[in-house]
Amino acid sequence: MDRILGLDYGTKTVGVAVTDGLGLTAQGLEIIRRDKPKKLRKTIARIRELIDQYDVRAIVLGKPLNMNGSSGFRVEDTLEFKALLEEKTGLPVYLEDERLTTVDAYEIMEEVGVRKKDQKTYVDEIAAVLILESYMHRQETNQ
Repeated sequence: MDRILGLDYGTKTVGVAVTDGLGLTAQGLEIIRRDKPKKLRKTIARIRELIDQYDVRAIVLGKPLNMNGSSGFRVEDTLEFKALLEEKTGLPVYLEDERLTTVDAYEIMEEVGVRKKDQKTYVDEIAAVLILESYMHRQETNQ
């Protein structure tokens, strides 16, 4: 079965997660880092490698809404990244509300005992897992 890639897009990082072969669970893969916010060539190249490696058929991208549900400046950047992903990968890209995923990611790390100084290293990857799980859950309930 084809897999779905989950992305937590930030100004300097992209957290990456992927579904298992059956589409039942999401696992964190990595964090793609870049030096400058708009330097996306290597980021897109790495995402394309992961798409090929995992036989990905769709991408879920976190949509960074404000807590009141309105769109802020980060949503515009995310929509530009979404268009670029669709153009460069040829895959459908679905947006998923990512409010509180970073907060939840920190809480999960706290619960499992990840040291505070190490949490920043993993937060984007865990947030990508939470975004992908949210999308998967929504798909299950809509069927």
